[in-house]
Amino acid sequence: MSPSSIVFTPGQLTRRAELYHQLAQLSVAGLPITNALEQLQRHPPSYAFREPLRLMLKEISAGCTFSEAMAASGKWVSPFDLALVEAGERSGRLDASFRTLADLYTERARMAKQMLGDLAYPVFLLHFAVLIFAFIRYVGTWKAQSGLTLIASVLIPTYTIVAVLIYVSQSRHNEVWRAIYERLLHYIPILGSGRRELALARLSMALEALINAGVTIIEAWELAATVSGSPALRRTVRRFLPNVRAGQTPSEAVTACGVFPDLFANQYHAGEVSGKLDETLRRLHRYYQEEGSRKIHAVAQWTPRLIYLAIALSIAYFIINFWMNHIQNIGNVMGGF
Repeated sequence: MSPSSIVFTPGQLTRRAELYHQLAQLSVAGLPITNALEQLQRHPPSYAFREPLRLMLKEISAGCTFSEAMAASGKWVSPFDLALVEAGERSGRLDASFRTLADLYTERARMAKQMLGDLAYPVFLLHFAVLIFAFIRYVGTWKAQSGLTLIASVLIPTYTIVAVLIYVSQSRHNEVWRAIYERLLHYIPILGSGRRELALARLSMALEALINAGVTIIEAWELAATVSGSPALRRTVRRFLPNVRAGQTPSEAVTACGVFPDLFANQYHAGEVSGKLDETLRRLHRYYQEEGSRKIHAVAQWTPRLIYLAIALSIAYFIINFWMNHIQNIGNVMGGF
């Protein structure tokens, strides 16, 4: 599951975080990965993990690496998780990759729980407002079917739009759809920039891990672009890598493409020239992670409030409009005498 894509419930996110947390603890304790998987299979955070863990053990016993075993164990694991685990495997820091994934899913679970809690009342209020409007519009007319049609004409398109957005945002679907979805979110204030900054944070994190492992810079950028979870960043990296193979430095390519923020391009160039690229990437990861998380939190807090305000104003308008029409009708009746 890419952090910016597939939609899971807070409970599912929490259980996945616990899986990676336990893997990190067992790895730090020096337990071989096969023994760690066997222990987790006996006592998994969720029963749904038992079969994938069994398949992973089978693949590892056949000679596969941990990341290859994850990839072969089914669709329960996302490309993001696979790429990050492979980065940790290559760098010899698999425990750090597990901790990063555990922290990521813990944060996503917290944010999802907060968002659902904040949205619960506005969602109820939306349905209540639609029912009130239908009642006000058709009260006393005995047109129950018209009222139901009105309710369906508002709620069904709303449900459809939400379902489509959830569907196209999932990483297992067509890259073109996900790119369109990302482009649309790009124009939404705060949310668009927050998602871009989180993608840059993941890119920086993966680059730092791979470069420390001695992976070639071209391979590191290819894999880090996948870890970013951003179709736009992946396309950009694919476009400039041929120039890097031809002799251009990555910092020159990053600056020339015009896609990366000036801060990222300048810091990356400074780290490349000074020979302290790993430190620079860690700094960039922390900065973009903090900025992106702050903006996503702001969206999580203010979106429900704006929905609540819009619904409250709509209800007020319908009620005022109803009473004004009612008073006008009374006046017309009284004027007839």
